[in-house]
Amino acid sequence: MKRPGILVVSHGSREENWIKLVDEAVNAAATGALVPVVSSFLEIVSGRLIQDGIDELERQGVDELLVLPLFVSSGSTHVDEIGQAFGLPPLSDLIGDLGTFRVHADVSVTYGQPIDDDAEIAELLLANIAELSTDPGREALLLIGHGSKEPVFHERWREGLSGLAERLRRHGGFGRAESAMLLPDMAADRLKMLQAEDPERGVIVVPLFLSPGYFTNHVIPTRLSGLTYRYNGQAMLPHPAIVRWLKRQMAEWLRAGGHV
Repeated sequence: MKRPGILVVSHGSREENWIKLVDEAVNAAATGALVPVVSSFLEIVSGRLIQDGIDELERQGVDELLVLPLFVSSGSTHVDEIGQAFGLPPLSDLIGDLGTFRVHADVSVTYGQPIDDDAEIAELLLANIAELSTDPGREALLLIGHGSKEPVFHERWREGLSGLAERLRRHGGFGRAESAMLLPDMAADRLKMLQAEDPERGVIVVPLFLSPGYFTNHVIPTRLSGLTYRYNGQAMLPHPAIVRWLKRQMAEWLRAGGHV
């Protein structure tokens, strides 16, 4: 009999609250999972990196593993480099933070998918900005994600952001919605474009980031300095939709493998 386990991999941060929110979400999703679940990080968090997580799961007897990338977009280069670390073919010749690192694991591995344009994410983001909206039909949204300059990843980011922005516009009844990346630096130009089209239209900036931190608290406000917009910096965590997404990915994999 195979013993399944789940390794959730997120980026990592030097900010303790970033780590805390991720751990709380993973722990909540693991409740009732009936299999070992370990949260690990791509970088920065010493003692809790990918290999540390695998070693812990193997100590618990796991020999069949779901690696679940807790990232907002399949356009993230980190999703690709984590896959490479588990032996998957690269999408480009980009050398990421892991370099040539390959995991040591005596387990069979299934590599999951990041969040992307999940059905619940639009509801999460609309809930985050509800306090900022007074008249949606006279307001525009600017959805901002990290992005990438690498062609294959840039296109994935572009498609995902534009599709999600349109979903937000439609579900929220907003007059207009646009998206922008921080890499390359597009946010200020997109905001200026929206304001030039209709100077009377209020613009709500919506950050697409997993947990609040450096990008939501510093980078976005700095890039948009001197411009007029509404913004509260709320990230996707601690909204319970992320816990539901994690639970769903875990349950679907366990069912597919005949474990439940």
